[in-house]
Amino acid sequence: MLYKIYALLEEADIVVHYNGSHYDIPTLNREFLKEKMTPPAPFAEVDLLKTCRSRFRFLSNKLDYVIRFLGEDGKMQHKGMELWTGCMAGDGGSWKIMEQYNKRGVIVTERLYTKLRPWIQPHPNLGLFRVENDDNRPNCPNCREKALNARGKARNLTMKYQRYQCMGCGKWTRVRLSDGDKETKKNILVGIK
Repeated sequence: MLYKIYALLEEADIVVHYNGSHYDIPTLNREFLKEKMTPPAPFAEVDLLKTCRSRFRFLSNKLDYVIRFLGEDGKMQHKGMELWTGCMAGDGGSWKIMEQYNKRGVIVTERLYTKLRPWIQPHPNLGLFRVENDDNRPNCPNCREKALNARGKARNLTMKYQRYQCMGCGKWTRVRLSDGDKETKKNILVGIK
C-alpha cells in the first residue's frame, strides 16, 4: 500500500487534503523514511482545514461538520476504533467498510474543495497547466474557466492592474503586468517606513 501511495504522490502536481499537512503527509513521510525510500517528487499541497480555520469561523472545523453545514452529505459513519481493530486483525468485512469509508471521504473532500476553491489562499495556479487543444486565452488560475468578467482595478503600493472575477468559481484575480505607461509609472512615489 505504501508503494502505491508513493507512486501516486510521484505523479501529483497538487495534493488536496483535509488536515493532511499536519497529519497525513508527515505520517507518510515517516513511513517512507522507515522503508528507506527517498522523498517523493515535490508537489503543491492544498489543505482545506487551513482554509476553514483562516477564512471562516465555523462552530466546528471537523470535515463532516463543515461539509454538512454547506448542504452536502457528510462522511460515512462507522463503529470507530472497532473498525480499525477489525482491519488490524485482518477481518475482510472491516476492510470492505474501511474501503467504503475512504472512498466516501475522497468524494466529500472533493466537494468541499470545489466549494472552497475561490477562498483558498494561496491556490496553485491551474492556468499553468495547459491541456491539449487549449486556446491561449486567459483563464482562471483557480478553476481554468475562460469566462472572466473585468471588474475594476487591483492596486498595490506602486501599480494598478486590471482585475477580473471568474464566472465559474467566483475567484478574484488580476493580470500579471501593470497598467500605465512608463512615464506615469516613473512618477509614482512610495512612502518610506
